[in-house]
Amino acid sequence: MVRLGSHKVKEALTGWSLVLPSMALFAVFFLVPVAHAFWLSLHSWDLVTEPKWVGLAQYAELFGSSVFREVLVNTAVYAGASVAATMGLGLGLAVLLNRKGAIFAALQGAIFTSYIVSWVGVSLLWIWLLDSEYGLVNHLLAPLGLGPVNWLGDPDVALWSLVGVTVWKTVGYDMVIFLAGLQSIPEDLNEAAAIDGAGPWSRFRYVTLPQLAPTTLFLLITSMIMTFQGFDVVRIMTQGGPIHSTTIYVYYVYEQAFVAVRVGYASAAIAVFFAILMAITVVQFRFFSAGRRGADA
Repeated sequence: MVRLGSHKVKEALTGWSLVLPSMALFAVFFLVPVAHAFWLSLHSWDLVTEPKWVGLAQYAELFGSSVFREVLVNTAVYAGASVAATMGLGLGLAVLLNRKGAIFAALQGAIFTSYIVSWVGVSLLWIWLLDSEYGLVNHLLAPLGLGPVNWLGDPDVALWSLVGVTVWKTVGYDMVIFLAGLQSIPEDLNEAAAIDGAGPWSRFRYVTLPQLAPTTLFLLITSMIMTFQGFDVVRIMTQGGPIHSTTIYVYYVYEQAFVAVRVGYASAAIAVFFAILMAITVVQFRFFSAGRRGADA
């Protein structure tokens, strides 16, 4: 019994020794800044004078702001549309290109290339392509009689233009991750389903999709966090305009902190942002856990 106990203690110490460095880095570079941001959110500070205690007043101002509510809607639309389109296209491309051969490998590489290009390069490229007067997109639409579209200057269109640019850049990443998930599924499962008379759609629905659940959850969480943190594409392409139609959350925080120099107010927005991301992540985990339990039952 003593040996067993000492062995368990040694295993526990080994485990903690491996985990503690990562936990320490996580605390220093994530938990401490979040705690400091929450402390700042209770103060009014302009980066020059001493922080002044205001309590929850900035949270009340934040939730009472019509601009902030518009930013929440913009962020939800941008993130939801970008993630849904990217994951859907990524899965479709992964299924189509999950083949052996140089042609399919070349296509996979070509699609993934857009992901490794910097956001600055992508944004500058699409500013030229979407130019209302000289852009290639309007030039290609002209023979169809669709007329010139002010892709980045029309409040009803600009946010969707950013969604399109985001999907174009990130779809290659989702495709590669889904390809890895597809190639990890045992062939025996599909062969057994085929022997039982299941067609291609039935095999995809009842075999492939359930097996891709962990991959889908990973992509859903990481993609949602990435799109919620979108900044470069807005800063370079639209600067939040026209009339706040493309101002999403992180760009709004940037404007409040470094343009309006309201650091406390921006910190309140950061605290709310952290709570929103945590809530979305928990909901996603519970949804997929419930789905997995239902599938196993």
